[in-house]
Amino acid sequence: MVAYKFTYFNGRGAGEVVRQILAYAGQEYEDNRVTMEEWPALKDGTPFGQLPLLEVDGKPLAQSHAIARYLAREFKLNGKCPWEEAQVNALADQFKDYSSEAKSYFYAKMGFGPGDVETLKKDVFLPAFEKFYTFLSKALKKSGSGFLIGDGLTWIDLAIAQHSADLLAQGADFGKFPDLKDHSEKIQSIPQIKKWIDTRPVTPF
Repeated sequence: MVAYKFTYFNGRGAGEVVRQILAYAGQEYEDNRVTMEEWPALKDGTPFGQLPLLEVDGKPLAQSHAIARYLAREFKLNGKCPWEEAQVNALADQFKDYSSEAKSYFYAKMGFGPGDVETLKKDVFLPAFEKFYTFLSKALKKSGSGFLIGDGLTWIDLAIAQHSADLLAQGADFGKFPDLKDHSEKIQSIPQIKKWIDTRPVTPF
């Protein structure tokens, strides 16, 4: 039996999609949550000096999307053919672009970075949000299935649904994107995912 150990901080962040893939698959794993105080002693032992980190039978794999793609392929959440897998990866890469564009707003809102939150929301977050969620809305309309790619669940559905849920919990206006609100509710109502959400540690982000 393969042994999985997933190391990340005690929050959702870049680690949540990995945990949800494992939850959906019903795969047992060690959910190793480290504190900021513990992290400096562990940093040099990671491939790139950062988290998250997945260990598969003791072999380390870094970078959140690389981990998600690996596990999605293992547990059939990467699309039903190479073309769908490529489309999933394209959306995931666009998600990273959006995250980079909006990074200063998210960091300021969480108290990790400088800047006026309301100014950054207006000048940074909202333009990035509207651009990215327009892409997502087009993907949903194209698939016609309620999933972003193809006619079944993929890991990018999990990632986007969680991000949407986090934004909605913070009071984000989804008036232009009711389809993405519905998507989030649909994905997070999947029994394995709902069970994980209902039982996971409560964290602010």
